[in-house]
Formats: sequence, structure tokens, C-alpha cells
Amino acid sequence: MLNIAVIGAGPMGLAAAYELGKQGHQAEIFEYDDRLGGMSAHFDFDGLSIERYYHFVCHHDYALFDLMRELDIYDKLHWQDTHMGYYYNNALHKWGDPFSLLRFPHLGMIDKLRYGLHMFLSSKRKKENWHALDTDDAVSWIKKHSGSRAYDVLWKRLFELKFHHFTDNLSAAWIWARIRRVGRSRRSLVQEQMGYIEGGSETLLNCLANEIRQQGGKIHLSTAATKIVTEDRKAIGVQTADSLHKFDAVISTIPLQYVPRLVPDLPEQIQKQYKNITNIGVVCLIFKLAKAVTKNFWLNISAPDIEIPGMIEMSNLRPLPDHIVYVPYYMPQEHPKFKWSDDRIIEEARQYLFRINPELSEKDIIAVHASRYAFAQPICQPEFCDNLPPMKNVIDNLLIADTSYYYPEDRSISESVDLGRKLARMLCG
Repeated sequence: MLNIAVIGAGPMGLAAAYELGKQGHQAEIFEYDDRLGGMSAHFDFDGLSIERYYHFVCHHDYALFDLMRELDIYDKLHWQDTHMGYYYNNALHKWGDPFSLLRFPHLGMIDKLRYGLHMFLSSKRKKENWHALDTDDAVSWIKKHSGSRAYDVLWKRLFELKFHHFTDNLSAAWIWARIRRVGRSRRSLVQEQMGYIEGGSETLLNCLANEIRQQGGKIHLSTAATKIVTEDRKAIGVQTADSLHKFDAVISTIPLQYVPRLVPDLPEQIQKQYKNITNIGVVCLIFKLAKAVTKNFWLNISAPDIEIPGMIEMSNLRPLPDHIVYVPYYMPQEHPKFKWSDDRIIEEARQYLFRINPELSEKDIIAVHASRYAFAQPICQPEFCDNLPPMKNVIDNLLIADTSYYYPEDRSISESVDLGRKLARMLCG
């Protein structure tokens, strides 16, 4: 039996520890935060336990389904018909199905047909065929298949507000995978369908934590790993603020940006590879409202004077006692707005909600919360995976990964679960 440290108690770290226990080993998790979950962690939002950052389930999240069956909580997964909207040219348009596309007044018929065909074929493209897109940039790929007019109307503003100055150097394979995941989560050609876990991500996180403890594993919250200790090019333990903990092996699942500081014994060339991974940060606001903003779960927004690419109305997916709306601001950490106070950014977003739904007023706002995360989204350029350091590098008994290694897939709890379990199996041979 091996004694293995896992750094990070997000879904990836928890899944890795759970799988290690299944393989007969003992896992010990070290988490900087005071709670489980990473970006899927819950908090008390004015009496409601909910995720700090939005999460949803799609039809092909098979790794998540398998784990929930193993944990005997698959009955907590529910499906809901959902709707998508597009706020464009100061008007709210239905979106996300062929008829809505045909009724959209800001594209010609040829542009609509090209765009619709491109989205349809992208959703049908087999997962294993992503390599053919890996050398293309996303903007050129979209313009080639959908046309420049469709890109300018439907994509340009969203890309610029989500990816900023990285917009012209994004991997087409990465953007395609995002289109495919959502595009395949449908009950029919005209009806999108998304899933949610009853009780939120907390249901899965707590169940995993209980299983890990029953397997003999340990979870240390509010306990940051300050260094992975090595000896003769082999990981031998984890240093925390108060002591050195000896282990047979270590798995790190925290953002790659922390790795050079966490593993100072790595060769300079590998350190440089980690430092070259770029991330976008996020300031994510959550509004609790007395009435809905729209009937949509997901609303894309393209307006020259609105500086958010969209909003997610979680209460239109998951039954909640109040109307819950996530308003994410994605931006590099060096962006001036990332340094704005919570009050200032909340006031700006509040005006956006009033503009999208003029029937809303101040009395409809029950509570607001702001969360910030510096490494919310890796920026994946063409041939991104060729520049990633290997998960198993020159230091033996050490595996390092984060959400970057989902490529070309986007962030999701299902991808976290899948990679976490793979890490455990890699370590166990």
C-alpha cells in the first residue's frame, strides 16, 4: 500500500484520492481553501448554499455519470429543458435552434445557412477527430465556414470580452470542443436540455469526501502545501507551514502557475514551460432577485457598451427558491477592471440587468455577491498540448496536472473527475 499526497481538493483532486483508495492505497489531501471544491465550492449566499461559480451538466458527461453511479447518487442528477437567448442590437432574441436562427434579423439568409451548417457539423464531428483543427486559429476557422459577417455579428464581441488580446490566437480545436459539448446536449433538434445535481456540486463533493475518509484517507482544509520535497529526483513529501509530511508519491492538481514555486527543484526549462501557460481571471457576480431577468438559462450578449459576454440564469435550470443569476467578467489579472472594488463592478452589472429587462428595479435585488479567481480559464493557442509539460516529468513519483490537460475539452466537473481518476491509475501503474 502506498501513502500518496494529493494537492488540491477540487473535483480533480477528490476524484484522484477516491480512485487511489479504490486501488488499495491511502490518500491524504492538502487544500489551501477552507472548503472542498475549488471552483465548484459552495458558499452561504444569503441563506442559500450555492456554487461560487456556475456549473451545469451536459448529455455526454459520461465520466461524471459513471462516478455518480458508483457513489449511488445517480438519482440526484436531473434534466431540464433549457433555453438560450441572444441580446443583440438592444433587443432580446430567441436563440439556440434552427427556427430562431432563421428569424434572427441581423444576418442574411446565406450567412444563416452557413452558420447553422457549421454549428451542426461541429456538434456531429467525432471527438477523436479534433487533431485536424489543432493547428488552426479559431477566428479564421469560424470565418472560413460561417463567413465574416456571421463572425462579426455573433462571435466577435463575445471573444473580445472573454479572451481580450488573446482572441486572434485561440485554438480552433478548443473552441470546437466547447461548441460540440453544448451542441450535443439536446433532447431534439429544436430543444436544448441541460442537467444539474440536486443540492448542487456540494452533493457530489461531500459524497466523495465521505468515501475517501471511509477508505482511510485524510483531508486537510486550510492547509496549504508550500513545497513538494524531493530527494535524488524523487518526490518524498509535502511541506506545509508547520511540518514536513513524508509520502511515497505526490499528485498536484492546483493551477500550473503555482508549480514553479511549489516544485523549485524542477529543471529551468520545465519551470519555463509552466510559466508560459497563460490564464484568464474572472470576477463572478451572483445576483439573488425577486423576479427573473429572462426565461433563458444562457444569454449571450453583444453590445458595444455592455462589457460582459453573457449571463447564466441558474434558476432557469435548477429549481431554487429565488431567481439566481451569474454575471461573469472574464479578464486578465492585469486588466484595470480586475482591480475594481466589488461595489463598483456590482453597480455596473446591476445597470446591465436593468437594461436587458427594464421591468427590473432596485427593489427586486435581494442580495449580491462577488467572487474572484485569478486562474479561471487557461488560454489555449493552436497546438496547445505540444507546449504543455508532461504530467509525469523528470521527478519520479510525482504527477502534475490542472484544467489545461483537458485540452481540447473545456472545463467541467466531468473532465475533472475523468482526469483525476486517470492520474491515480497512472501512479498505480
